[in-house]
Amino acid sequence: MALAIDRLTQQKPFSVDEFLTQYGNDNRYELIDGEIFDLEPTGQHEEVAAFITTKICAQIEGIGLPWFVLQRGLLCPSNAGMTAFRPNVAVVDQDALIKEPFWSDQSILTSGSSIEFVAEVVSSNWQNDYARKVKDYAALGILEYWIADYAGLGGTRHIGKPKQPTLSIGTLVDGEYEIQQLRGTEMIASSTFPELRLTAEQVLRANR
Repeated sequence: MALAIDRLTQQKPFSVDEFLTQYGNDNRYELIDGEIFDLEPTGQHEEVAAFITTKICAQIEGIGLPWFVLQRGLLCPSNAGMTAFRPNVAVVDQDALIKEPFWSDQSILTSGSSIEFVAEVVSSNWQNDYARKVKDYAALGILEYWIADYAGLGGTRHIGKPKQPTLSIGTLVDGEYEIQQLRGTEMIASSTFPELRLTAEQVLRANR
């Protein structure tokens, strides 16, 4: 989902505090293990993220729960060191925010228990979405994680060969994601939003 900033520009690992000071207000960047990544979203990337957000918001309204979609926030796991993720789509439980130490002053979450659902739209650096975030989001206890690979960029061990657009739906079971890969007209089965009626193709093409 990201391109690392030129290593000549980034001379040393960044702490979370240094990252927040320099890049915290810029949606283009996130921090993983002290390395800054430029998200560089394409137009289609933004269309897919916006489509997921729109459909999820409709589901939240229908359910009537105190949830909302994070707009400009960061996820800085307290146990993940020099890391500040910037999820493309994250559904937050408003009732859990009372336990978030920075929320009253900054749009920063530290606990996976504050997040009900997360989705990443794959772009340049697919490794973060398919490997690092699968591991960390599971460790944080986030119950559902989507990887929307609209251009089929992921490695063949993740999406098969020949590579093609793929929506991976991860459901947390015993601390790890069980991942179902969907393509074309295959229907999504969401544990968080069971009334959602969408195909993989609708998501990956932003319903074009």
